[in-house]
Amino acid sequence: MLDDRSKLLLKALVEHYIADGQPVGSRTLSRASGLELSPATIRNVMSDLEELGLIASPHTSAGRIPTARGYRLFVDTMLTVQPSQYGSHSLAPDQPQKVISNAANLLSNLSQFVGIVIAPRRSSVFRHIEFLRLSERRLLVIIVSPDGDVQNRVIFTELDYSPAQLAEAANFLNTNYVGMDIDNVRQRLQGEVESLRSEIATLMQAAVTVSSEAIIETQDEVIISGERNLLSVSDFSSDMGHLRRAFELFEQKAQLMRLMDIAGQAEGVRIFIGGESQVVPFEDLSIVSSPYEVDGKIVGTLGVIGPTRMAYDRMIQIVDITSKLVSNALSHHK
Repeated sequence: MLDDRSKLLLKALVEHYIADGQPVGSRTLSRASGLELSPATIRNVMSDLEELGLIASPHTSAGRIPTARGYRLFVDTMLTVQPSQYGSHSLAPDQPQKVISNAANLLSNLSQFVGIVIAPRRSSVFRHIEFLRLSERRLLVIIVSPDGDVQNRVIFTELDYSPAQLAEAANFLNTNYVGMDIDNVRQRLQGEVESLRSEIATLMQAAVTVSSEAIIETQDEVIISGERNLLSVSDFSSDMGHLRRAFELFEQKAQLMRLMDIAGQAEGVRIFIGGESQVVPFEDLSIVSSPYEVDGKIVGTLGVIGPTRMAYDRMIQIVDITSKLVSNALSHHK
């Protein structure tokens, strides 16, 4: 446990480093903390904080900088967030994709870092399905979504189906399952296999699987805005390796999805500090995130990705208000 003096000095060091970006020496810390302590006393406290793994000394400076563990202690126990200054911003009710895109831009513009929104997953529903025989045991599945989007998928089958069998399978699906979620279709088909001829049931199961994949692939689930903002962040512009890792993360949307899925498993704003766990594997990046809702149900996650040295109190405000704006806009869209 840290005593009050150590906590105050750590708080002052983190705040000064976030604001200035330079390692903090004992003389600077003495002025920043407001404590009338000798430089020798402050050096002793800093040495203790370093032994605890809360601060570190870069090789090129006598000053100290916070570690991931130090940031975590600061965020969890020392951070005070003032009432939001971003209440004047708004997101108009609109098509969900436009609301999501506008929200990512808003997060980016307010934070001057990277805004990211995980869009609500649309239900995997089809309006019409057809089969076209391309060659022996090779079929084209044509899936039409409720909004008219057409997806084509080629499947290979163990049996060679006749045109009559293909028409039978398509008619059964279109008559009994149109407008139903693909997952529900799959479950019901499993229960009805006994009443269907086995070769037709197998074909329909394969069609349902590729239909689900086709519909999900059309969804732009990860919306990112403001990657170029990182070019002007000194923490990245001075180290191309840091910048390259950040951009590689943005390209790996599957990993971003996992990060944000973890962030969306709890209510309210959450902070993930780079390097403290495998959740955010890059030491130089942190994520401030929050889930958002539609009619009281959590449907997605949004947040800000930026350098570990960020003004966490301000990012919390930005993410929190944007989450509320998105929830309101999507809930009131008709």
